[in-house]
Amino acid sequence: MKRREFLSMAAATGAALSMSRAFGTPVPTSGIAPQPHACATAAGRRGKLLILIELKGGNDGLNTVVPFADPAYYALRGHIAIPRDRVIALDARMALHPSLRPLLPSWRSGQLAVVQGVGCAQASPSHFRSTEIWDTGSRADVYRRDGWLARAFAQWRAQQVRASAAAFCNVEAGPFAGLSFAHASPGAWAHVLKADDAPCLNRSNMDLAEDDRATDSAFDASIAPPSRPATFLDSIDAVLRTALVSTKPGSYSAIRVTLDGFDTHANQPERHAALLEEFAQGCAMLHAELTRLGGWNDTLIVTYSEFGRSARENMVRGTEHGGAAAHFVMGGRVRGGLHGQPPDLARLDATGQLPVEIDFRRLYATVLGPFWALDARDILQDDVKPLPLLRA
Repeated sequence: MKRREFLSMAAATGAALSMSRAFGTPVPTSGIAPQPHACATAAGRRGKLLILIELKGGNDGLNTVVPFADPAYYALRGHIAIPRDRVIALDARMALHPSLRPLLPSWRSGQLAVVQGVGCAQASPSHFRSTEIWDTGSRADVYRRDGWLARAFAQWRAQQVRASAAAFCNVEAGPFAGLSFAHASPGAWAHVLKADDAPCLNRSNMDLAEDDRATDSAFDASIAPPSRPATFLDSIDAVLRTALVSTKPGSYSAIRVTLDGFDTHANQPERHAALLEEFAQGCAMLHAELTRLGGWNDTLIVTYSEFGRSARENMVRGTEHGGAAAHFVMGGRVRGGLHGQPPDLARLDATGQLPVEIDFRRLYATVLGPFWALDARDILQDDVKPLPLLRA
């Protein structure tokens, strides 16, 4: 059966991941669970699903959400700016890159929020350090090893709540770093690098102590490396086969899927357009299928990237590591529209970057508090206010 055919079967598929021993009785199986046994009871169950989409490499926010009415934008980007006659206008000042046209149904239905000026104050220009900051949900001057989602799992375990997690197209634990078997069972985590391995993965019968720490290597060992890298759309197919439809009311799932290639130092226009098209097509697939399956109102899609790009283009039709950027939040409960202040290109910081207007952790606080009803202050170790992005 071809992977696309799985979409029509998604209502009958189960979770990719079994639940913690502390949260419920595991499915008695090993390896890839037979679909009728592990997945047959999926229909009609709903939980709260977060889909984090990582735009890895540092997405160029200015060419993603375009300040097309600002002459400074075209002055700074004489070779890579998106022409005015090609942008998709959202209002009199801001527009989407033309490759993002598949997002328009979500925008028009008021279920796509564009959050402008998001970033980390005093951020590092290093990919490694900036990714670490975003994954741990910390200030730039705080060094942690545990991911912000791992800390969310710790709260769920204390509340005896069912939870599951998965990561697609990325071997790094990222925001799940530090997730232990005391917080979730061996089967509650999987790196899924090959989309066809996604349906109903289960390792719940592994005999491991509750206090054993799961390392990156242990996670990776659950699935053999693919013969070819999975594409982003392969991963979206896999997300739809493995995610929300099997979780019960009151349970929670977190999935991270990575789209790599945004470190566009040279020849950016063609590369960036292709990446944004993949991203938009994937989001449109998620919207359409989760709406059809009745899970869209209980889903939140949030983008993140370690930083934006430089406001000024470089000499090789690219951009350097930068500051703040726009991010997307989608879902059935989302208050759509433009949020935050448009980029002010006359007010760049001392390094020529866009200053941060919205602390990136406010996106996380919105997930943790209004969406998941967790204690965001405890998880983020700071008084970070959520954004007004969700309807009750």
